[in-house]
Amino acid sequence: MNIKADPVATSCPFSNRSAKAACPMGDPMELARAFDPFEGPYQVDPAEALRWSRDQLPVFFAPELGYWVVSRYDDIKSVFRDPILFSPKNVLEKITPATPEAMEILQSYGYGMNKTLVNEDEPAHMERRRVLLDHFVPSELEKHKDMVRRLTREKINAFIDEGRTDLVESMLYEVPLLVALHFLGVPEDEIETLKSFSLAHSVNTWGKPTDEKQIEVAHDVGRFWQYAGQVIEKMRAEPEGTGWMHHTIRMNAEMPDVVTDSYVHSMMMAIIVAAHETTSLASANMFKTLLTHRDAWDDVCADPSLIPNAVEECLRYAGSIVAWRRQATAPTSIGGVDLPEGAKLLVVQASGNQDERHFEDGDTFDIYRDNAVDHLTFGYGAHQCMGKNIGRMEMRIFLEEMTRRLPHLQLSEQSFSYLPNTSFRGPDELWVEWDPAKNPERQDSGVLQARRDFTVGAPARRDIARKVRVAELRQEANGILGLTLEDAQGRPLPKWSAGAHIELCVGEFDRKYSLCGNPESDSYQVAILREDAGRGGSSYIHKTLKQGDEIKLRGPSNLFRLDPDAAHYVLVAGGIGITPILAMADRLKADGRSYELHYAGRAFATMAFIDRLKADHSGALTLYSDEEQAFMDLPAMVAGLKAGAQIYACGPQGLLRALEDLTAGLPDGTFHFEHFSTANGGLDPEKETAFKVELADSGMVLEVANDTTLLDTILAAGIDIACDCREGLCGSCEVEVLEGDVDHRDMVLTRTERSENKRIMTCCSRSTGGKLRLAL
Repeated sequence: MNIKADPVATSCPFSNRSAKAACPMGDPMELARAFDPFEGPYQVDPAEALRWSRDQLPVFFAPELGYWVVSRYDDIKSVFRDPILFSPKNVLEKITPATPEAMEILQSYGYGMNKTLVNEDEPAHMERRRVLLDHFVPSELEKHKDMVRRLTREKINAFIDEGRTDLVESMLYEVPLLVALHFLGVPEDEIETLKSFSLAHSVNTWGKPTDEKQIEVAHDVGRFWQYAGQVIEKMRAEPEGTGWMHHTIRMNAEMPDVVTDSYVHSMMMAIIVAAHETTSLASANMFKTLLTHRDAWDDVCADPSLIPNAVEECLRYAGSIVAWRRQATAPTSIGGVDLPEGAKLLVVQASGNQDERHFEDGDTFDIYRDNAVDHLTFGYGAHQCMGKNIGRMEMRIFLEEMTRRLPHLQLSEQSFSYLPNTSFRGPDELWVEWDPAKNPERQDSGVLQARRDFTVGAPARRDIARKVRVAELRQEANGILGLTLEDAQGRPLPKWSAGAHIELCVGEFDRKYSLCGNPESDSYQVAILREDAGRGGSSYIHKTLKQGDEIKLRGPSNLFRLDPDAAHYVLVAGGIGITPILAMADRLKADGRSYELHYAGRAFATMAFIDRLKADHSGALTLYSDEEQAFMDLPAMVAGLKAGAQIYACGPQGLLRALEDLTAGLPDGTFHFEHFSTANGGLDPEKETAFKVELADSGMVLEVANDTTLLDTILAAGIDIACDCREGLCGSCEVEVLEGDVDHRDMVLTRTERSENKRIMTCCSRSTGGKLRLAL
């Protein structure tokens, strides 16, 4: 049932409602009424401060702020995905209204901040974005790497022998600013002046200054506005100048109706802040987080290939962009809560980034997390940060240089302070210390010249794998090998939820297996069916793996989650498909939920976990065996479904197809399934046809060659998109289809979903021949 909001959200719309369930932190309605983002828990740890909201009340009105707060990953992503319904027009609106005195001061400076790329509506936004995007594509950003590394080395050289420094002051503020000015083509002078201007802009827009402070801030913002105008005039006098702002000024001359004078001035002021402040803060957060989690720091020092994903996990776990704003242009609903037209939203990415509904064990920092790239720190959709890849590039170079030259770096004892505001976060100072006598370059001068380069863009998933040790092997049934895996360094492995899988990297094979042990254990358990007619991975594991072997592991990931709101659960397993189903049955029993479990195989001797199932789930279990002439009656099973019941199935394709046919007329969400194999043999260029794809949100038209997947084409253009299996099994690379006919080759969509032609798995599916238009 939807919660109705007051037509005018001036007071808490929940004031006459009682909480449905008790929150261990207190009454969620009271917490909503008391929510203040400018002080208290939110300023200490925004994600933890909103844990109660993610669990109890994911969309709530905060009367102190006058905004609706959105805290769950899927809800935040849905807001970002629709810039028409959820306008960005309030992004740069002062969250604390200006006093009349402050407004008068701003007017005295001729202050006229207007629309920029972050706060303008369609279609103007996308029209301008297309014109100004070229400098941000990965191939262009590659040209800036050497300059970033040179600046970083110069700063490190200045403090390497000191033994103690404030990283913000000595490197992490100035280098991003110099890189930003170089990228923009803005003169590299008055750095301290720009620093004070940036702070004033942040406080003015996202802070809660006192009336007295507003006077001071208004003068700084006004001077910043005039400074930006002066820089523009200097740049206009250099028609051949390089950099993104020179390009913007030229577009202003060529297309004045698209790139207006007002836009150029507003963008100059906004971009000077946006192009460096977020990277500076994110870099400080990165070093603080890694040095706090010493195992992660040591792993990066030992294996620099982990750096891209370590950066990504830092952006997820402790990103510099905490929250962003939107405004509803029509009555709508988010997360079951009805909102009125004009409702102002504070979407808290920091909370969504730790939502365990999307990220397994989401509040744990894990540099091996293989879906860290899904974070929302850069936003999502049409307004996703254009500068995301230059920020990533800088952070990777900072980390690569520091871990190589100062692997013994430590955090100093200190108290951390942050600029109070709703949206940006990073420590004002970050003091670190080390013993200069242990600097590696004092023993090996080659350390000074070494470097590790990474391709601009999102991290490559193939590099994200942790080392594990085979602690135990056992025979679970005929042809089924059970493994217990533990971290190679004796650390606890990440927690996981029912339905999760991992990917084992053994020899030349990468294979996915569902987890089937205790989610709270520090080790993992999987069961592997030997398939002699398969692609070789399972046979290789059965033949070669032995106790004590070290292998690599990716995950855990979960794309087969239980819906917590079902009235009853019908669990169906065929053969080795019992592995995720067993974990689901354990979870449902522990939670006291209503469920039944149907498990079929060729013979009982070939069916894993029968004894455990009989011991733990006897009251819900029905076994079927071909050898015993006992078969599932799928039509009766489906016909007997209770109202609100859901089916979860994993097994052979024939079983899943039959259930798909039988549930075709039932409500959406009744049938959930997971394949564990695919007949998809990959691309055969001789049989494929090239086609065009338009990315509607990004304003791009790309050519998908006959020897390239749609997924790889999109990634090469600098567009972030999640991907896991690359075989059409998991659904992580799904994208909405706006126009065009799809040649579906995945194992995720049902027949009905394929016929609707609204979704595509970009890793394997293609166009039938014409152009596709996608919501990216």
